[in-house]
Amino acid sequence: MPGNGTATRTATEERLYRIGDVSRLADLKPFVLRYWETEFPMLQPMKSPGGVRLYRQEDVDMVFRIKRLLYDEGFTIAGARRHLRERNGAKEQDAVSPRAAAEGPGQLLSRKMLLDLRDTLRAFLTLLERR
Repeated sequence: MPGNGTATRTATEERLYRIGDVSRLADLKPFVLRYWETEFPMLQPMKSPGGVRLYRQEDVDMVFRIKRLLYDEGFTIAGARRHLRERNGAKEQDAVSPRAAAEGPGQLLSRKMLLDLRDTLRAFLTLLERR
């Protein structure tokens, strides 16, 4: 996106966000994001040759997951880190009762799915408000 300075694109057209962009999207101060990088090994934005942090979409998604665990669900940093490690090991599968699993996909909106949807809608709302 030349000219607007809000994001950088690679040859594969993957969108990269600067720390200020992620800060605005997630409504967090940049120092919070830098601190989380030290506490959550799964949050590892790339760095440009000049040292500018470049967040991929998966990094932005991780920021929203961390924020939800800490701010909405009341996890401690250590608890959130442990939870994310365990969830990544389980390939992010939700725990579903046998009865709910038997109902088939689409019959059950899990709490995680609803929270992810809320985070995504908040990010879109933030983008729209800036226009």
